[in-house]
Amino acid sequence: QVQLVESGGGLAQPGGSLRLSCAAAGFTFHLYRMSWVRQAPGKGPEWVSGIDRAGHDTYYGDFVKGRFTVSRDNAKGTLYLQMDNLKTEDTALYFCDRGWGLNGIDYQGQETQVTVSS
Repeated sequence: QVQLVESGGGLAQPGGSLRLSCAAAGFTFHLYRMSWVRQAPGKGPEWVSGIDRAGHDTYYGDFVKGRFTVSRDNAKGTLYLQMDNLKTEDTALYFCDRGWGLNGIDYQGQETQVTVSS
């Protein structure tokens, strides 16, 4: 059974940082590209970031470039998203997903709430 369990969300002030983690189980993690997707209230989903199987190639949405960093530890089966210089518009539900891009997701993990507010 595929499982993607997130942790690390919460409340941060503008300019602050949070680190999301996603523990994968039930599949061979290193064989899959992985993504982070977010959805703010009243808005559609946005592809935040993606990372290839080895962690060498990455994608970032323009709205997070230079502020967020995606990484993975294949030995631990864990995906990460380091979020720095957070903005209020980063407030959203964040999903750890198996796959690449909004149309390439074949399994969506549980969400974690990120709220950026002073």
